Amino acid sequence: MNCDLCGKTTESLAKAIIEGVNLDVCADCAKFGKVISAPKRPSPKEQHMQLQKREEKEKTELIVEDYPEIIKKKRESMGLTQKEFANRINEKEVIISKIETGAFAPPINLARKLEKFLGIKLVEEYKEDAFKSGRKSIEGFTLGDFIKIKK
Repeated sequence: MNCDLCGKTTESLAKAIIEGVNLDVCADCAKFGKVISAPKRPSPKEQHMQLQKREEKEKTELIVEDYPEIIKKKRESMGLTQKEFANRINEKEVIISKIETGAFAPPINLARKLEKFLGIKLVEEYKEDAFKSGRKSIEGFTLGDFIKIKK
């Protein structure tokens, strides 16, 4: 949960009145007002739900790279023109044309709609590891090695 005053993410927030406003604040910000109720610890069920939300945030949905070919081949195998296909899924023909040429990547919700109608797989889910650092160790010098800071 986030502190209403500083925005810091913490597991326990206290209720406090700060300048006449009731806020949920962290222990650091509670000193700026009058504490109404002590910080409460989340129940094990709440902790589990918070963990699930964090895990959901780590999942990334991406559309497959060759989506234009997949969609076009499947539409043609069903014997539909772009206009007929667009009418059946309630989209504009221009959108279908741009998707099939690769000029427009469909948003996830439209890709899901296309998946359902055509019976194909367009959206892949990638799960990122939250504990890995995105930084690589760099051999040699960086720009930061050459900057002189005046004090």
